[in-house]
Amino acid sequence: MSKEEAFIGSIDQGTTSTRFIIYDRSAKAIASHQVEFTQHYPEAGWVEHDPMEILDSVRVCFTGALDKAKAERINVVKGLKAIGVTNQRETTLLWSKSTGLPLYNAIVWMDARTSSVCRKLESELSGGRTHFVETCGLPISTYFSATKLLWLMENVEAVKDAIKKGDALFGTIDTWLIWNLTGGLKGGLHVTDVSNASRTMLMNLKTLDWDAPTLKTLGIPAEILPKIVSNSEIIGKISPGWPITDVPIAGCLGDQHAAMVGQACRKGEAKSTYGTGAFILLNTGQEIVQSTHGLLTTLAFKLGPNAPANYALEGSIAIAGAAVQWLRDSLGIISSAKEIEDLASQVESTGGVYFVPAFNGLFAPWWRDDARGVCIGITRFTSKAHIARAVLESMSFQVKDVLDSMKKDSEDTDKDKKEKEALLLRVDGGATVNNLLMQIQADLLGSPVIRPADIETTALGAAYAAGLAVGVWTEEEIFDSGEKVKTSTVFRPVLDEQLRKKKVESWCKAVTRTFDLADLSL
Repeated sequence: MSKEEAFIGSIDQGTTSTRFIIYDRSAKAIASHQVEFTQHYPEAGWVEHDPMEILDSVRVCFTGALDKAKAERINVVKGLKAIGVTNQRETTLLWSKSTGLPLYNAIVWMDARTSSVCRKLESELSGGRTHFVETCGLPISTYFSATKLLWLMENVEAVKDAIKKGDALFGTIDTWLIWNLTGGLKGGLHVTDVSNASRTMLMNLKTLDWDAPTLKTLGIPAEILPKIVSNSEIIGKISPGWPITDVPIAGCLGDQHAAMVGQACRKGEAKSTYGTGAFILLNTGQEIVQSTHGLLTTLAFKLGPNAPANYALEGSIAIAGAAVQWLRDSLGIISSAKEIEDLASQVESTGGVYFVPAFNGLFAPWWRDDARGVCIGITRFTSKAHIARAVLESMSFQVKDVLDSMKKDSEDTDKDKKEKEALLLRVDGGATVNNLLMQIQADLLGSPVIRPADIETTALGAAYAAGLAVGVWTEEEIFDSGEKVKTSTVFRPVLDEQLRKKKVESWCKAVTRTFDLADLSL
């Protein structure tokens, strides 16, 4: 086999779109196809996806990418060695193992309908909101799959009946895709990987298996849960009926974990992915670090069945790029997402405007599901350009909040780190093409921001995991980031330190204005 004949495919199933990217042996994307799919908002704070539409989107992306490769006269099918899967993480669904059909729409990770479920658990359990943190690293929150699963079990008759009959299968989107890709009703594999499982609130971070006491406490039957596998191993082959067949699925990671691999984040290194939300992860190596500053403890990656697990501290931000979509779709201030950079560049500051996009509450480090969005500091001088710039600043402020918490947690666990320089931030995701956003980020952090030449590191990470499992790449090749750094763009801070401090103080005041507003939003 010549080096040119090896290709790896990557399914990147995100919150608002699906894409399929094909990489050559040098990890260069040679063909890709992307489609958006429908967002369903049945009630305020509710967000759903149609699982069948997501399956269709994968099929369309397969075909589109293969056609583009063929148009370039690249015979991908002949040399396709494996496929990796990466996905929006906590999004939850159940389906019938006898019909293969969803029992309800998928409840999306940012959905806030489970607030009452969370409050009930907090009041009944001895540990309150942090009852399960020691086991799974996560607080009780609307964010995680377990509370969504409980809501479905309590409120959807089809789910109740299917569980009673032993006909229900639970999964996150990776599980749903792999079950269908490997045969569905005809022997589909019911699996998830350790990174996605670590976001359910049901997996024990030490054993890397479902935690029996947690399942018993919550009343969740173990038989509906998928088998947990590592991030890099041959899981199964794609069955007939798909545009690609008989190719092994050999990698699976939640999107943020995949980005860590794509960014080659070793112990002590952090990355921020800017998508619908923003997600900042710091690799803590083989050490499980419990945060005391509002962060989550989670699995980073486990690159093989016998490989050691790397853990991470994570700060999750619900609304980042979604705020830009809101400007476009709900307010009509811009007609396309890319217009925001030009609009925001028309002014040199926000003119004192602060925008906090707590549309469905605030995640890390605040954890306030009673918060709702605010835009303050508005005067007659305020223009749509000021608001656009405030939206970009809101993304950067939220990332800074998380990085500040990471620094505090790191100092708590290693007193020597207090004198070390600030965390180097690697960035990726669609919004990072916005140079103004990246400069604002560097300015508000007061430290450099590094953007790789290939910003789609989520898909790349899943490809790396799959390629590693089938011998296309070695772990040393994946984590040798020297060449990547050479082609990266570095944004350095230019903002005056006193102004930075003043802006951060004003931002924190704005955040407090969002609290306790949930009941007023109707």
